[in-house]
Amino acid sequence: MTVEVFIINLKETIVIPYGSTLQEIVEQKNIHNGLPYLGGLVNNKVRSLSYRVHKPCVIDFFDMTSSHGIEMYTRSLFFVLYKAVHDLYPSATLNVLHSISGGKYCELEHLPIALSQNVAESIQNRMMEIVEKKLPFKRIEILSEQAYHDHEKNGGINEFDIFLDRTKFFTTVYLLDDVVNYYYSHLLPSTEYLKHFQLELYETGLLLKVPSKKRPTSIGMTRKMPKLFTVYKQFKDWGKRIGVPYISDLNKRVEKKDIGDLILTTEALQEKIWANCADEILKKGSKMILISGPSSSGKTTSCKRLSVQLSVLDFHPIQISVDDFFLERKETPLDEHGNYDFESLDAIDLKLFNNTLIQLLAGEEVEIPRFNFTTGTKEWHGHKIKLQENSILVVEGIHCLNPKLTELVDDSTKYKIFVSALTSLSIDKMNPIPTTDNRLIRRIIRDYNYRSYSALDTLKRWPSVRNGEEKNIFPHQENADMMFNTSLIYELGVLKPYALPILLEVPETAPEYAEAARLLNFLSYFKPIPDELIPGTSILREFVGGSKFVY
Repeated sequence: MTVEVFIINLKETIVIPYGSTLQEIVEQKNIHNGLPYLGGLVNNKVRSLSYRVHKPCVIDFFDMTSSHGIEMYTRSLFFVLYKAVHDLYPSATLNVLHSISGGKYCELEHLPIALSQNVAESIQNRMMEIVEKKLPFKRIEILSEQAYHDHEKNGGINEFDIFLDRTKFFTTVYLLDDVVNYYYSHLLPSTEYLKHFQLELYETGLLLKVPSKKRPTSIGMTRKMPKLFTVYKQFKDWGKRIGVPYISDLNKRVEKKDIGDLILTTEALQEKIWANCADEILKKGSKMILISGPSSSGKTTSCKRLSVQLSVLDFHPIQISVDDFFLERKETPLDEHGNYDFESLDAIDLKLFNNTLIQLLAGEEVEIPRFNFTTGTKEWHGHKIKLQENSILVVEGIHCLNPKLTELVDDSTKYKIFVSALTSLSIDKMNPIPTTDNRLIRRIIRDYNYRSYSALDTLKRWPSVRNGEEKNIFPHQENADMMFNTSLIYELGVLKPYALPILLEVPETAPEYAEAARLLNFLSYFKPIPDELIPGTSILREFVGGSKFVY
């Protein structure tokens, strides 16, 4: 018995034996692309190489140059790291916390000896041994209740409540030799695929360095990021103190109907941080605040909330957007694909922008343009501003922390702020939530509500947005005087009811369907939270509507 399948990589239909695995198809048909294939999109659903094909379908094999491949590779490395720690230090608990410096930051609890370079090297050596053994990652379906009780016996009761929360009979777990663990998506067939990684000491833990899509066979240099690390640590520690480090803890608060207190506490924390920031600006004597951050980090609401706190201190905040200083469309630079590169610093009229700031800081009255994105031109409507004795400029834009944007302005006048949504919540100890997922879900909802973009439109644009962030925004984040985390520990429960119907509109025939399906699966872990509990000044209101601020 045979099955016909269309292979996108070959651009042809082939006939395969019924029940063939994706790995068998790759080997039997000699499908290759320089790098080993790690999995495939079957009718645009992510599948592991062990997936068996029983009916006609469309298959697109992916490697390390795909986000699906990198994610699968990284999850599999987590399991190898987990086993290495288990083998060497059985009493230790591994926590995979977040991305930083080109890797994944991890911490070890209950380690019987002090963490040192020797410990890091011994764990890495053990990981290499596991890779060389070519051990298979075995996928097993077990009853969700059994998974819960198995992990309860191993001391994982809190985070593994998630098994019961999802209301599914069966849960997929993975077995690596004698060790079992849970991962919320697919792993590689075996450890032999994991040829490139590095483990090193980093701050108070370990950094698992992994390849990237652009450099799939090498490990990049480690760049210390003390400010970003500090913010991550503060919010992870805060999540533990309030008893909500994992999704299951958040879901319990929803079930007990005391989520309102958590919302108020979380919002109060953000307000306190903005108040402290305003105090620091007063103390420093800054005349201009520069606010930068990636897409959907909440820059606009951050400007509004900081302005409120500045007003309390008798400042008169005047806001300016860098977006109003774009070059005319005909002068806008093009990217490597021949498209307008609006995310490039060279798309800004730097001369006009710097002259405007210099004149304003000198006490002159200056007319501010308004950029018309439809016509691609700056328009002048007589909007003039002048700084008074108690005035302070609040400037928002993705390039605000790039020194070249304001290179003609004296640094002593500037106070630089970087805002981003640094999710402190995790699925469990081995499955952190990528901060980009938080921002992507925000953007999907905002684009749908305010820009008439479908989820498909947003998902198509997202890779370009991310490339622009990596190139133009993140390299400058450590220039900040202050980093602000706009992520709210409860927010994904609020965003879920908004995101679900939008994501369900993505057609299965679109390549972006795989990402929509992944996000839908991710959101299934959360219990919905009603938005009427959210204050009108919350960052979330920028995305779901109902803000008390005028944008």
